[in-house]
Amino acid sequence: MHHITRARTRTRLFVPLLAVTALLLGGAGCSAHKDDAAPPSPSPSDTGAHAPSAADKAAAGKSAAAARAAAFRKWGIPLLPPPPAPPAVKPVKTGKGLLPVVSDIPTTKKIVFVTFDDGAEKDPKFVAMMKDLKIPFTMFLTDDIIRSDYGFFKPLQALGNSIQNHTLSHPDLHTKSLAGQKHEICGQETKLTHEYGTAPGLFRPPYGNYNTDTKAAVRSCGNLRAIILWRESMQIKKVQFQRPDHTFHPGDIILAHFRGPSELKGESMTTMTANMLRQIARQGFTVARLDDYV
Repeated sequence: MHHITRARTRTRLFVPLLAVTALLLGGAGCSAHKDDAAPPSPSPSDTGAHAPSAADKAAAGKSAAAARAAAFRKWGIPLLPPPPAPPAVKPVKTGKGLLPVVSDIPTTKKIVFVTFDDGAEKDPKFVAMMKDLKIPFTMFLTDDIIRSDYGFFKPLQALGNSIQNHTLSHPDLHTKSLAGQKHEICGQETKLTHEYGTAPGLFRPPYGNYNTDTKAAVRSCGNLRAIILWRESMQIKKVQFQRPDHTFHPGDIILAHFRGPSELKGESMTTMTANMLRQIARQGFTVARLDDYV
């Protein structure tokens, strides 16, 4: 009898405990359900985020301008004005059977266009210089000259500077038949497209020499839209002008080369380029991207 009484007592105690446990578990289950639900997205006012204000944009612009000015000081070059926005319509008309031969761009803006030919000199310091200054330029490359190091030109291309066609072996095209010119020009088109992932659209004949067969060969390659010549050429220290006034004109194309000390009487390509940019600055010009205008 005493054993039965103790059992009933334990039962009375166990029932309230079950109720309390169920209540606690139920509360915990609700809490877990609430935690699993996706929290509401904070509003911009909650996080402090906001769209850039005019003051923010102005501050960012000043910071970029200060960095650009510092880069020009580092290389000892007067600060060039930023190039103007590209035209909505390119002033040099191409396509539809047209194949313009271009030495300068029709424009009234005080801009010139810098080009580098061949690809013989592969100076890492020049890559560093262009990364700092962000001067736009166009490369006309010859396969026989660049094949030892195709990779050198890729960082320059990654900066937005296009790689264009300058034949496989740099011949005087006057000495080649139509078939020979097609081999030189279309063969280089294929090579450059394979190596750099983009088919060139511009062609520069070696030495500036071309004839009717050259035009026919260029048209046969498919993607080339213009033949590019020049108005000035950069020597070691000075620009060589074609015009008797010895000044840049709006839209002039400048020829320079990937050359090193062996061809520049001991000077480096970076020195030659700095000399060129100083002369551009002194005449109140800046440099624009050729591809934006042709």
